[in-house]
Amino acid sequence: MKTLYFDLFSGISGDMAVGALLDLGVDFLRLEAELAKLNLNGCHLHVSREKRFQIEGTKFDVHIDASGESHAHSHDNRAALELVGVHGAGGSGNRQTGGLPHMDETLDHPGHSHDHPHSHSHSQPSPFTAIHGLRESFQAQPPLHHEGGRNFADIKQLIGNSSLSDWVKTKSIAIFQRIANAEGKIHGHPPDQVHFHEVGAVDSIIDIVGFCVALDLLGRPRVLCSPVIEGIGWIDCAHGRFPVPAPATLEILAMRDVTVSQCEEPHELVTPTGAALMAEMAEQFGPMQTLKPERIGFGIGARNNKTRPNVLRAILCESAASASHDWETDTIAVLETNLDDINSEVLGHFIERAIYMGALDVFYTPIQMKKSRPAVMLTVLCESAHADKFSELILRETTAFGVRRTIAERRKLRREIREVSTSFGEIAIKFGMLNGEVIQAAPEFESCKAAAQSHGVPIKQVYEAAKEKRGIQVA
Repeated sequence: MKTLYFDLFSGISGDMAVGALLDLGVDFLRLEAELAKLNLNGCHLHVSREKRFQIEGTKFDVHIDASGESHAHSHDNRAALELVGVHGAGGSGNRQTGGLPHMDETLDHPGHSHDHPHSHSHSQPSPFTAIHGLRESFQAQPPLHHEGGRNFADIKQLIGNSSLSDWVKTKSIAIFQRIANAEGKIHGHPPDQVHFHEVGAVDSIIDIVGFCVALDLLGRPRVLCSPVIEGIGWIDCAHGRFPVPAPATLEILAMRDVTVSQCEEPHELVTPTGAALMAEMAEQFGPMQTLKPERIGFGIGARNNKTRPNVLRAILCESAASASHDWETDTIAVLETNLDDINSEVLGHFIERAIYMGALDVFYTPIQMKKSRPAVMLTVLCESAHADKFSELILRETTAFGVRRTIAERRKLRREIREVSTSFGEIAIKFGMLNGEVIQAAPEFESCKAAAQSHGVPIKQVYEAAKEKRGIQVA
């Protein structure tokens, strides 16, 4: 299984994420052609080869044409942009005016007049080339906005009305939903009413939709992420002067239960857009495990940091353990505790509560403890990120004085539920596939129960009828 691992040792922003995927080999011309389907008004894209701390990678930029100047995020407009969770002057990947001495090639369409105050060096050949004529497609439709800028409902309409793939639409809107939820909570507004600054909205739309398009072009690999590293210091934003992480960034990560660590870099490293990308796409956050790197890309940020290169590393990998199998893999936490003095009713209540709170499984096993006392070993399986939450639940809701925690890898059959025709009607069956072969099939209880009640027969008859269909191949 292809896996894309994002290494956030120096944070993440939207433009750095797109740059990293371009550096991995995503075809820029195809990316641009897909983004043109948004029919956005007055913007164009730039890519260049640049270095940070002698690490070379791809710099991705969105330039806004409305004022005849390049898109710039500065301290002066941070307050307007922070309201909607897009990166600003403090962010690791913010776009700034000024010289870009390593730029080899830009994507200006000849004939357009853009007064960009940075130099364009052509001393080296560039892997990127402009598509003549595509730029007009970004300007084909009038802008969709209110006087105060686009709100989340506008952006959903813009993306939904485009001819992008359904997968790209769904993922892009889900990422914006995370930003809108965070900003709505901070400001006390419903998410659909959160307004996005006009320039910032265009920039974020391109970053977010472009990231989803790039993933689609890579074949939609499984996404994993390193632990989140943020800088320190202060930022000036619409909420006033706030310490790093920015309010929206912290809220987005908190809603996903992501752990954050701060380093000595005196700047904002994780932007709200970058946080939302990983919160939506990453299956889990942690160190690399059983991954075999195949390609490595670097997305370049605008700032020259003081303590670490302002780059985002993206690593396209093959899951080493699954190189010869197409099973699914993940990592879970296994929580255990031995109990010899718990009331059975309390134990039953705990199991119900843990399942309700999202545990993957909860069970207990009869054991014998010291002095030959009969007891049970309570086991909770949960996502690694939720291990502390369920450890606390065990300590609060049972008689446990301690909890053992183990991180375990799982191998899972690819699963698909299909309805099959039987003499009792359509019955749902869960198929488990490995390397294209159905090796497990199990009728779904609720489906069998409903059919049995409808036909007035024992449920085991429905089960038997469904089992006869287990040999059906699933594409």
